[in-house]
Amino acid sequence: MAGGLTEKQFACRVYDSLQVLSCPLVQDLYLQEEESMLELLCCPSALRTDILTWICRRINPKFGTSEAMSAESKDPDGLEKKIAAMGQELMLCKADDLDLIKGKASPQRQLGFLEQLLSLVSGSSGHRTDAEALLCEVFAAENLPHLRQMLQPALDPWPAHVEALYEVPESAPKPGEEFPDVSDLLQSTQTQLEQLQSKCDFLSCAEENPAALSPSSLRLAAGDLQQQMMTFSHLYETDLRVYCSREPPNFSAETDLFQRVQQQLLACNTELEMQKEICEASGCVSEEVKGLQTQPRYWSRGEKHTLPDQLEEISQWVENIASQRHT
Repeated sequence: MAGGLTEKQFACRVYDSLQVLSCPLVQDLYLQEEESMLELLCCPSALRTDILTWICRRINPKFGTSEAMSAESKDPDGLEKKIAAMGQELMLCKADDLDLIKGKASPQRQLGFLEQLLSLVSGSSGHRTDAEALLCEVFAAENLPHLRQMLQPALDPWPAHVEALYEVPESAPKPGEEFPDVSDLLQSTQTQLEQLQSKCDFLSCAEENPAALSPSSLRLAAGDLQQQMMTFSHLYETDLRVYCSREPPNFSAETDLFQRVQQQLLACNTELEMQKEICEASGCVSEEVKGLQTQPRYWSRGEKHTLPDQLEEISQWVENIASQRHT
C-alpha cells in the first residue's frame, strides 16, 4: 500500500487530486463514498478512459490531435496504445501494458499509475505544497525576529560607493587625481549646451533685437502698469470696497442632514450593486439549468444522458418496480 493507505483511501486521494486540478469529468459526479471512487478509477469504463486521456492532454497538449485520432479510429485499442506509449516515454509503464490502461490490472497498480501521471500535471497539489512549506518556514515563530529586522533595519547600510570611500587607505590618491577625465566631461557638456542654444530660436532673436529691452521700452511699460494700478484703485474705492468689508457668512453647524443624505446614497448604491449581482446570479443559474436540460452528462455506467432522459429512465424504473410489487 502507498504510505500505509488502503485501496479505498488511495482512490479517495487520487480522486481529490482530480478535483483540485478541476477535471471536468469528475466535477459533476459528487462522489462521497470511497467505494464509488475506487470503482470509477479502477474498473474498465469509457469514463475512466476519458479521464486518462484528459490527464495525458494536460501533460502534453499535442496528445490526441485530430490526425492521430482519425488514424486510431480504425484500431479499437488505438487510444489505449497511445496512452501506454506515452507512459513508456515517462518511464511509468511498458508500451504493451494495455491491461493497466484498460483498468484490468490490480487496483493498487492502477492508482499508483494515476497518481504518478497527476504529479506531472502543471498546477498539481505537490507544487503548492512546496510553496506552502516554504512560506510556513519563512513566517515561522523563530524566524519572525530576523524577518522583522530585515524589513526595519536599525542602521541603514551604506551605499557601495560610500563604503568604498570610507575604506580608502591613507596612501590613496588625491581627489583631483581620481577624476582625470573631468575636463573631457566639461568639454562635452559645453558642446551639448551650445547645440541646445543653436536650437532655441528665441535666444538668437533676443540678441539680434536688443532694443526690445531698451530703457525707453521699459519706461513705457512701467507707465502703462502705473496707469492700470490707478484705474484698479479707483474701481476698488468706488465699487468693490463695500463688498470686501462685509462680514463673512455664517454657516450652519448642523451637519446631520448632509450625513444622512450621504448614508442614504451609500445605501442606494449598495442596493443597486446587490440588484446587479442578483441579476447576474439569476442569469448564471438559468444558463446552468438550461445546460443540465440540454447537455448530456455522465450519470452511471459510464454513459452520457441529458437530465430529461435520465429522469424519464428513473421514472420508468420506478413504474416497473411498482408494477412488479402489485403483481
